[in-house]
Amino acid sequence: MEIKVPETMKAWVLGDPGVLTLEEKPVPKPGRGEVLVKIDAVAICATDLEIIENGPPALIQGGLPFNKNFTPGHEYMGRVAALGEGVDEYKIGDRVAVEIHAGCGRCERCREGMYTSCLNYGQNYPGHDKGHRANGFTTDGGFAEYAINNVNTLCHVGDDVSDEVATLIVTAGTAMYALDTVAGLVAGQSVVVSGPGPIGLMAVAVAKALGANPVILTGTRDNRLELGKKLGADYTINVREKDVVQTVKELTGGEGVHYVVECSGAPNAVNEATSMVKRGGRVVLAAFPKKQVEVDVAALVRNNISLFGIRGEGRSAVHRAASLISEGRFDASLIHTHTFEFDELLTALKYSRERIDDAIKVVVKMPK
Repeated sequence: MEIKVPETMKAWVLGDPGVLTLEEKPVPKPGRGEVLVKIDAVAICATDLEIIENGPPALIQGGLPFNKNFTPGHEYMGRVAALGEGVDEYKIGDRVAVEIHAGCGRCERCREGMYTSCLNYGQNYPGHDKGHRANGFTTDGGFAEYAINNVNTLCHVGDDVSDEVATLIVTAGTAMYALDTVAGLVAGQSVVVSGPGPIGLMAVAVAKALGANPVILTGTRDNRLELGKKLGADYTINVREKDVVQTVKELTGGEGVHYVVECSGAPNAVNEATSMVKRGGRVVLAAFPKKQVEVDVAALVRNNISLFGIRGEGRSAVHRAASLISEGRFDASLIHTHTFEFDELLTALKYSRERIDDAIKVVVKMPK
């Protein structure tokens, strides 16, 4: 199979804060160990919205990403269009989903497999290039017709998985990474997921697919909680109607759960999680609070509770999440709510940002 690659492509470029324009850019060429991906679909993440409006956690040429010819977007899938030197793991035309991060491969964290915590984050520009890549964060991302990916960041996608669902594999990978970090094996153990956003809903699905029991989802919107039940939640709690800590304790015989996956970013979420886990339990944080929060450290110490933070989708979690989706262990399509064309990206971003029509995962499709 051959894919004809043009010299230029359409790409959305970030100018001033909050300003994206559709422009022509050269199609990048893959280097050693890289492939060129012809993008078919890209999902919008809350982090994309944060980058476009405020900058961090994007880091372009050592600083804020504005007016640097930067293309955001990181949750994309597509087909391999060209191979760089030394790549034989993929062939032209293969459908692939992507991870965000390719670490430098040389720092202490990368050698430990923690490439999402690469110590050379953002070191990828002339004079300061140590090999780190994070598409949509420190290098050009997926709001374009083509993107370069390190071969380490790709996973195969079967023909039975739709383009829209394939864009959600990275979200499922983040949920998988959270569970890997906090637990590893969760079969027969209890999990609370707080916050029914895309990552929280995926965390419910992944936890249940791995055998967790019970899986309890907490949140403020009944329709999202109902969706959580379809994805495997055994119990749901609307925190505006019930005391969430008391209800979790009642559901677990007064002991609390083994693990909490915190995906809400709510101001008191950490303290509530600490109160919901049993003594010796573990809490993993997968959300960015909008402001600094106070944490009852004494409660953590008194009860021997471990607190973890995760970034992205490390330790090849995307590959394991892709396997669960390919095998039909849960219906990821339930999280996809809206689709727009590539030239309608600004409208798609508005739907995602303002949750218009209860948007959860908004996907942008490229013209075929």
